[in-house]
Amino acid sequence: MEAVLDHLRGAIERGRYAIGDKLPSEAELCRTLEVSRPVLREALRALQTMGLTVSRTGKGTFVVANTVEDPTFGDYAASDLLEVRRHIEIPVAGYAALRRTPENLDHLAHLLDRMERETDTTAWVAMDTLFHLAVAEAAQNPVFRRVIEEIRDALARQSAFLNELGGRREQSNREHRAIVEALVDGSEHDAVEAMSHHLDRVETTLTDIVRPQRTDTPTEGGPEA
Repeated sequence: MEAVLDHLRGAIERGRYAIGDKLPSEAELCRTLEVSRPVLREALRALQTMGLTVSRTGKGTFVVANTVEDPTFGDYAASDLLEVRRHIEIPVAGYAALRRTPENLDHLAHLLDRMERETDTTAWVAMDTLFHLAVAEAAQNPVFRRVIEEIRDALARQSAFLNELGGRREQSNREHRAIVEALVDGSEHDAVEAMSHHLDRVETTLTDIVRPQRTDTPTEGGPEA
């Protein structure tokens, strides 16, 4: 999927498809790029998330920008989502370290074990959002959970995006385990540091996807294998 996305994104950024242009039909793109429809649709969804295209029911996919500025996950821009997460989830992790119950720790440990065994991206993403909700629950303040619930859909979309394009799953598992270990130890400092590091890595991966370092010369053909 990444090769297909890179090809289409490159074609838009180079002006092969200008703002206002309609992309070729899915059937035509599948034939031209020699990919399956599910793979193509993943790439098209990623283009929309990046803000390069919009899909209009019954009409097709149209180019609306030729540079990626700030991806959108559901109702929220990536920059807005990350800003809120830093202000909420970092202190929440500290509170959770001080207030967590044995039941909270058991729930988080069970989630971690399942996430580390999971191979299906969709299932893992669902558990990723549950993990962050569980940390909020461990802080013993229902308002924190309510805030995370509000952005739950955006978190899931962001998680799927980063896993599909940034290969974040294994790294996220390690970061999540560090958070839980800090909660088990009851260390507010370590919990804050672990959550801060986790969000730093989210931001870095997102930046790498949005503004990749291009060293190769783009071609007009299909995506490279």
